[in-house]
Amino acid sequence: MAQEVAMTELDKKVIRALQGDFPLVSDPYQVLADQVGISKEDFLACVKKMEESNVIRKMGAVLRHREVGFRANVLVAWAVPAEQLDEIAKKMAASPSVSHCYDRNTAPDWPYNLYTMVHGHSREECERIVEELGKACKVYEHTMLYSKKEWKKTSMRYFMEK
Repeated sequence: MAQEVAMTELDKKVIRALQGDFPLVSDPYQVLADQVGISKEDFLACVKKMEESNVIRKMGAVLRHREVGFRANVLVAWAVPAEQLDEIAKKMAASPSVSHCYDRNTAPDWPYNLYTMVHGHSREECERIVEELGKACKVYEHTMLYSKKEWKKTSMRYFMEK
């Protein structure tokens, strides 16, 4: 069970600054620290403390995949033997074509327990990637759910109150 960590008001301010657009300047952490009203050293120390306590697990860029040519994506639901789930999920998650990988519950008429989001330049490329993933992991029962329309694409926002 996850341990609850007490969040200070400073922690929340730092998270608010980090979850926005990252400044494209030579010293982005100085800009973020200025937004919070603290020194860059204090800002970075706060980030490090939150990383060490697993409040922050990762930070990264969000690629707008359609703007760089990835025109197709498909949610693949896989039926994976429960005893192999961790091993297979790790293999699939390691693929550079997989952006998300989740374990989900099955249902009486829905045997799928592992979900991956695969991105490609075309449907054909997505299908090839899915076939290769299945062969590499020896998992062949799956269904592919293509996106028809993107309604919303944003990152989560935490501590939005000021």
